[in-house]
Amino acid sequence: HVQLVESGGGSVQAGGSLRLSCAASGYTYIRKCMAWFRQVPGKEREGVAGIWTGTVGSVYYADFVKGRFTISRHNANNALTLQMDNLTPEDTGMYYCTAVRRSCAGTQDLASSKNFNYWGQGTQVTVS
Repeated sequence: HVQLVESGGGSVQAGGSLRLSCAASGYTYIRKCMAWFRQVPGKEREGVAGIWTGTVGSVYYADFVKGRFTISRHNANNALTLQMDNLTPEDTGMYYCTAVRRSCAGTQDLASSKNFNYWGQGTQVTVS
């Protein structure tokens, strides 16, 4: 079983930056696909970025964050990060770290939260 704990959310003005972190524990030696999703009240979770924790570390981004967000993983300490730059009010939401014990399928993984089965509790990001 994989446990995920997010941190780093907060409030920032438009144009600012935030760095989210996700600490993973349990079965961390198993290579897996990990991602960040976000959600606002009344809407479904939407995929933001994904990464494979294997050697190559392929990354995937939703079109609306390309060039602004950077996902990275640190296998040595079982951590996942999301660097968010040039934030806009539309980026406001609860951000979730998620994982699934299989290889990444690419951007199609970001199409549905049902593609992942381990979730953290989320961290709130507010951009004004």
